[in-house]
Amino acid sequence: MTLFDSLFFNVFKHYKDAKNKNANQIATTYISILQCAIVLALGVFFAGFFSQTNMETMSQDKAWALFVMASIFIFFKNWIQYAGKKRKILNAKMLKKKASNNSIVMLWLLPVACVALALVIYQAI
Repeated sequence: MTLFDSLFFNVFKHYKDAKNKNANQIATTYISILQCAIVLALGVFFAGFFSQTNMETMSQDKAWALFVMASIFIFFKNWIQYAGKKRKILNAKMLKKKASNNSIVMLWLLPVACVALALVIYQAI
């Protein structure tokens, strides 16, 4: 079980306990946004790194197109992964483990922090 799986189930359990019928959809959206924010931060970091080393890799338009394609892939992958049989298997594994009590506010601040980090790095370029 990966870190993203445990974060998914922390969000899922929080919204499932609140008697929300859309808990799976909210948790899938959360994990997709978090992964896209991490990809954005890494992409901006490497763009800055390559520009500092005077290395021409790809244009800015192509990089944004690649980010959009990667984001669509991430949303599709998470939709397939966390909707259905695999989610039920992972949920059974999570029930055996002691659940960590992460604050839902801190969990939602993770993607915000990744985007803020990407903006800071982008401004430094």
